[in-house]
Amino acid sequence: MSDGTFQAVGNSDERMFGPRKIIVCGFSPADQNDFRKMTAELGMNDISVISAGAGQASATLGEVVDMPDGTGHGEASELDRTVILSGLTENELGDVMMGYRRLGQPRALWAALTESSIEWTLSALIKDLVAEREALQKKYPIQ
Repeated sequence: MSDGTFQAVGNSDERMFGPRKIIVCGFSPADQNDFRKMTAELGMNDISVISAGAGQASATLGEVVDMPDGTGHGEASELDRTVILSGLTENELGDVMMGYRRLGQPRALWAALTESSIEWTLSALIKDLVAEREALQKKYPIQ
């Protein structure tokens, strides 16, 4: 699915593709709460957060991003820990990533919703992100 290339994130207030939502996968209920508190502290109360689990794995990202705010909140997710950002500005994307690091939660896979990925299933996206991470770790091993 991926062509193995990455686009650098810039510093812009121009909104990226999709509705203003964040999809989190693989988060415990406590981690979901911490993530929501972090977005609120960043002043992003207008951004919906959806907690996706195994029940959404075969859904397209378009179907998942259309779910109402709070879907899956409080339910544990067995999926790989992933954060999918939709409709945020590049500046907000950077703020969310820095805020997440400050939470000290386990490492996550990160993606931004695109015109092409909106048709992928959630499980296909996660599988692709895992493969990309493994390829990068082989190319740039951590000492």
